[in-house]
Amino acid sequence: MTKIISYNVNGIRAALRKGLDSWLEFSKADILCLQEIKSKPEQFDEKVFNNLGYSCFINSAEKPGYSGVAILSKVNPNHIEIGCGIEKIDLEGRIIRLDFTSYSVMSVYFPSGSNPLRQSFKMDFLELFFDYIIDLKKTLPNLIVCGDYNICHTAIDIHNPIANKNSSGFLPEEREWISKFLSSGFIDSFRHLNDKPHHYTWWSYRANARAKNLGWRIDYNMISESLLPKLKRSAILSKAKHSDHCPVLVELSD
Repeated sequence: MTKIISYNVNGIRAALRKGLDSWLEFSKADILCLQEIKSKPEQFDEKVFNNLGYSCFINSAEKPGYSGVAILSKVNPNHIEIGCGIEKIDLEGRIIRLDFTSYSVMSVYFPSGSNPLRQSFKMDFLELFFDYIIDLKKTLPNLIVCGDYNICHTAIDIHNPIANKNSSGFLPEEREWISKFLSSGFIDSFRHLNDKPHHYTWWSYRANARAKNLGWRIDYNMISESLLPKLKRSAILSKAKHSDHCPVLVELSD
């Protein structure tokens, strides 16, 4: 069994101060995909994770203290791919991929639409990323695309769909993109096994939102349809509190 966890840590240094390393040791994850590490490689304390048996693979943004992704793995990859070869995406450190013998794991930090300019970039990213993945699947059909997608797919994935219908992260065109992505040959591992409401992965720091469970499900472990026979478990680990997000887990049989 391979246990993969994806986690937007909202700053790796801040998360470590909140006990991320102790939690990770307890989690027994084989592979940990991180988003929004907000650090350059020299600011990323690899020794902490090396001591737990992980090798660290990092893709930082050019801008300090911003974005960035990483994958920590107990399994040695056959190949490491930093970025996707699209300059305006790779400058922001949003994609990293490790190829293993029977599957490939990606950690992806999708943009947020925090203002009209960034919303435009987000929509560009979605189309560029879609084309990139479709092409990648021709040579690497067994993909596990982990990350913060910054999009709630359906009304069940957000605490107040009516009030948020015009909010970035729940816009019709963003939700349609998730549907298109799934239709291209991917499975939302959590939703495949759990169709119940009130399961979220991100909460605003405002208005005591997390305590009230007023959240959004924007973090996913999407798997290629070819991996569906291996899907054994998928879970949202909402008790972990090192960030405004929580980790999401997927377990696949070997």
